[in-house]
Amino acid sequence: MCGIAGMASTSHPDPELVRRMCDVIAHRGPDGAGFHDDEHASLGARRLAIIDVATGDQPVYSENGRVTAVFNGEIYNFPALREDLARRGHRLRSTGDSECLVHLYEEYGADLAPRLRGMFAFAVWDRDRKRLVLARDRVGKKPLYWWSDHTSIRFGSELKSLAQDPGMRRDLDPVALHHYLTYRYVPAPGSIYQGVHKLPPGHVLVWERGRITVHRYWRLDRTPRVVTDERQEEERLRELILEATRVRMVSERPVGAFLSGGIDSSAVVAAMAMQSPDRVKTFCIGFDNGRYDERSEARQVAERYSTDHHELVVGTGVLDVLPRLAWHFDEPFADSSAIPAFYVARLSRRHVTVVLNGDGGDECFGGYQRYTLMNRADGIPAMPGALASVFARTGTLLTERSGYGSRTRRVGRLMRFAAERPSRRYADLMSCFTPEQKSELYSPAFRERLAGVDSHGLFDESFGDSSATTTLGRVLDVDTVTYLPYDLLVKADITTMANSVEARSPFLDHRLMEWAAGLPDPLKVRDRRTKVLLRRAVAPWLPERLRHLPKRGFGVPLASWLRGELRDLAHDVLTDGTARERDLFQVSVVRDLLRRHHEGADHGDRLWALLQFELWHRAHAVPGGSSVMAEIGCPGP
Repeated sequence: MCGIAGMASTSHPDPELVRRMCDVIAHRGPDGAGFHDDEHASLGARRLAIIDVATGDQPVYSENGRVTAVFNGEIYNFPALREDLARRGHRLRSTGDSECLVHLYEEYGADLAPRLRGMFAFAVWDRDRKRLVLARDRVGKKPLYWWSDHTSIRFGSELKSLAQDPGMRRDLDPVALHHYLTYRYVPAPGSIYQGVHKLPPGHVLVWERGRITVHRYWRLDRTPRVVTDERQEEERLRELILEATRVRMVSERPVGAFLSGGIDSSAVVAAMAMQSPDRVKTFCIGFDNGRYDERSEARQVAERYSTDHHELVVGTGVLDVLPRLAWHFDEPFADSSAIPAFYVARLSRRHVTVVLNGDGGDECFGGYQRYTLMNRADGIPAMPGALASVFARTGTLLTERSGYGSRTRRVGRLMRFAAERPSRRYADLMSCFTPEQKSELYSPAFRERLAGVDSHGLFDESFGDSSATTTLGRVLDVDTVTYLPYDLLVKADITTMANSVEARSPFLDHRLMEWAAGLPDPLKVRDRRTKVLLRRAVAPWLPERLRHLPKRGFGVPLASWLRGELRDLAHDVLTDGTARERDLFQVSVVRDLLRRHHEGADHGDRLWALLQFELWHRAHAVPGGSSVMAEIGCPGP
């Protein structure tokens, strides 16, 4: 399934509006649409058929027609659910997963989500109670937006779907933009538009006769358990990976895997190959720039398991994909790895409809080098306020005026680290623009509107809410509730669905995640080593060289692109009259960033964030977005 949309109202909904809402998600679901209309609700779904291709059309209904549901995603435990529901006397007409929802609602009401194992966003309409239930999966693999005018509620898998409603204003939320410039994404529960919300992962929303309640039904328990036999833990981890992979290989359409050559995707491919009767199809993206190219590592895994391996090199022509990304991403999104993610999804679509990936391995098992840095920084004593301020200012200057990866840059970041408490250290480490840089960038009027709004406070809250007892545990928790759902999973869902491919993530199986959350810190990060237990567990599956390679990430040569192929576009879009008329940013500061980047300093990350905001705004937030994009030399989506 690819996308859902609908509305419920205390009066009469507009079924034609819901059809228009579904029309704009047509690219995500080529296998047709279905609709339900009654006196108080209209629901629609557009489908990419993976399971129960022949009889799995939506919406689905209970036996008496009282309960209706639409659903985006996959429920992996549906065979067991169907068996249990049949024992309880329910009659199921189809053979797939979607129909389980209406019968589970009859049994458990709005508390059905915890019984599902999978990735999902769904809507259930109870005709008799005039009640709408919306829910998202535990980690946030499938998106769900909503807005309400108190007498009615609209929801959709895409923000552009909601924007079909003339009653929804497209007023930019300044706080959302403020957070975006810090984190490169807009965090839930807000969205880039005022008054429009994202339902957070692991949450259920109930709308009943105009009243809305939202509650959380799942969060990882990070309390560490005692481990007495590490070999036994390695064996258990292998079993969990194999089982999580096996249930995600169930499909009536061809299945393959993204293979980067890293530990996580390589382990998934190994688990697939050990359990598949056919050759696994694997897909890899490379670059001419060796620093970002992982094809040689991916080939080692492909050769070991004799996969049907496919590669694509991303070279010039990046300009062509930018308007497509701006269109498909409903909110400004500044993770530049969306470019290779889009290309590898497009490559895979020529051969398969479902792909497995390694998303979540880093957050579950401690894979990022920044985790080792946070561990080491734990030993830095607290500083007096005046000294901390000097350290922070000096560290910022050193970081801004040095090249990526240089010793001076590392010293600057360490000085900023030393000046902050752990939650602020991590927020600083994850930031695109620092608070000081944003203040300098903003126009006086925009700066005044955001006075007192602290983006780093989001990490303070996440640290405080965590059940973890160590800094590393809290950092892993923060990534699981922020970076993972609002960056990595948004990127994965949008780039694959834009190409009519469904992505599945074995490492994000909630049973595996719950098991991993209880591992002691030293089995995740020890000294400068990452993924300690995972590397040992999958060692028998992988080539020797791959087990010890540091994480490289899904990076792109962004700095050189912005000095070359994208230089003119960035200058024109960021400094033209359209950008200036909004009076959000000081054009002199933007020009200075461009100049310093062209002269050799690395401001690629910040320039990319500004460029993606501008391209998004011209594609979505103004009438006639496609023609506006064409005027700046970008082909249409």
